[in-house]
Amino acid sequence: MARRRTLLVTRTAVMLALLIGAQFATRSMSQFVTGSLVNMILHVSVLTLGIGGGLTVAILSPLLAFLAGIGPAFIQIIPIMAAGNAVLVLITNLIKRRAAKANPKDLALTGAVILAAGAAKTLFLWVGITVIALPLIPGLNDMQKSVIASAFSWPQLVTAAIGGALAMAVTPLLRLALRDVN
Repeated sequence: MARRRTLLVTRTAVMLALLIGAQFATRSMSQFVTGSLVNMILHVSVLTLGIGGGLTVAILSPLLAFLAGIGPAFIQIIPIMAAGNAVLVLITNLIKRRAAKANPKDLALTGAVILAAGAAKTLFLWVGITVIALPLIPGLNDMQKSVIASAFSWPQLVTAAIGGALAMAVTPLLRLALRDVN
């Protein structure tokens, strides 16, 4: 039991480190590259570690990225990003559990995971950022608010879809590799 718990904590820490490392390595690249990798790691975390590990990575990563100077520019955005990541993880986990009861190799179900989780995260982030976070950030002009709101709109859906597709390709291989370690 203790070994199993230690293994879960270690793997969660590795996923968190991978996510922060991916953000650091791609910080000068497009939002589409960084966001896709972040979403892939969030999906993979919940699919390989379960809900606890997935939520830990989802919630801690925006704060750690901010503290490392590679995350959101404004601290007011961190709770919204953490909650948006949690939405993605929760929906992925819910659909994964339903898929396990049906046919786990069903491509339509895989597409549903990618789209449902990504759409929910996108909607949550856009509303949370535009309605809650932006009004709390002092000194922003309308143009700055528009740019930030835009970054948390449709690009989030694109990066969630790409990240989901990458996760669906990587997860079976990772599960196979992890099975040999257990």
